[in-house]
Amino acid sequence: MTSAAVPEHPWLLPGALTAVPGRVRRTTRDWVVDCLVFVVSLIWVLAATADAASSSPSFAEPLPQRWMIPVDAGFGLLCCALLWVRRRWPVALSMATLPLTMVSMASAAPLLVLYFTVVVHRRTVVALAVTAAGLVTNFAFGLLRPDPTLSYWETTAWGVVISFSVLAWGMFVRARRQLVVSLRERAERAEAEQQLRVVQARQVERTRIAREMHDVLAHRISLLSLHAGALEFRPDAPPEEVARAAGVIRSSAHAALEDLREVIGVLRTEASAGSAPDRPQPTLADLPALLGESRAAGVRVEATDRVAEADRVPTAVGRSVYRIVQEGLTNARKHAAGAAVAVDLAGGPGEGITVEVRNRWPVGGTAAEIPGTGTGLVGIAERVDLAGGRLEYGRDDAGDFRLAAWLPWPT
Repeated sequence: MTSAAVPEHPWLLPGALTAVPGRVRRTTRDWVVDCLVFVVSLIWVLAATADAASSSPSFAEPLPQRWMIPVDAGFGLLCCALLWVRRRWPVALSMATLPLTMVSMASAAPLLVLYFTVVVHRRTVVALAVTAAGLVTNFAFGLLRPDPTLSYWETTAWGVVISFSVLAWGMFVRARRQLVVSLRERAERAEAEQQLRVVQARQVERTRIAREMHDVLAHRISLLSLHAGALEFRPDAPPEEVARAAGVIRSSAHAALEDLREVIGVLRTEASAGSAPDRPQPTLADLPALLGESRAAGVRVEATDRVAEADRVPTAVGRSVYRIVQEGLTNARKHAAGAAVAVDLAGGPGEGITVEVRNRWPVGGTAAEIPGTGTGLVGIAERVDLAGGRLEYGRDDAGDFRLAAWLPWPT
């Protein structure tokens, strides 16, 4: 196993090494842990060597040679040194030092650290394989290094208990790290999704604002064009009419600039999701004022209102009705100058509300042609669809252009 296995197991964090080709970089936590286990293992080697040297003979049959004491200490020091590279090759080092578990007492502590590293940093099947190999050498240790105070089976049982204790502890640590990383990834994913929802909400809000401003500005500018066209085609009009038309042009231009300033200000700010423009949005109660503006501009508008309990119309439904009528009047001024426009409203709670704007198909006019974006009806269709209604528009059998919509009105 190499350090390349580290990225494959994200549960190594925290405390995992940063795998870089050719080198391993330890974190501060890694340095603290490595220094601690090295010192503890070194103390164990010194204590085990001192205990072996104070005993006579230091080794029972069949290895009573005292020269094995410094050799055992050397094995222990070697294993302590290997602790500094155990994170890179835990399985390879564990298997290479496995024979020492049969004869070396001084190496016991550093070898347990190596074994613990395998359990924490590698898959369960690998950890179990190393455990099985260690249990085999554990049976040999009881024969080659018999304890003078314990029987063979007692010594072997203690080895099994220690091995399984380290295995359980390592698996617990690995499971905990997996849980921590999983919770961290879930939190990061939730944060990213929240940021995405905020961005999408802002985009939806800005699109809504743009659609509202399209409806408003198209209405204002069409009034401007209508009055300017009248002045162009009637330069000999009485001064009173010229002054009245100029006043309407000035007020409409001022209102259009205010609307444009508002939408630019809103789009420049990082508005929170779901926030609305500062100015109140129109409702069904503002419809008479809209019709009055068109009549003042010279458009012949006939309105029929057969809405029952109009004061109870939901705000969103009333705003949609207002925008539909506004779009119908704007289109009539653009494409059917001089034609009469009929606006018909009907409905009530539970049956929904029907709005219809009808004008004669254009056969000519006196106003200059007003350019359009071609997205007004698209925006209205989207608005009606989002409200759960139906929209129809186009030329009917009578030769009129008809814009009709039905919007739900719950009881």
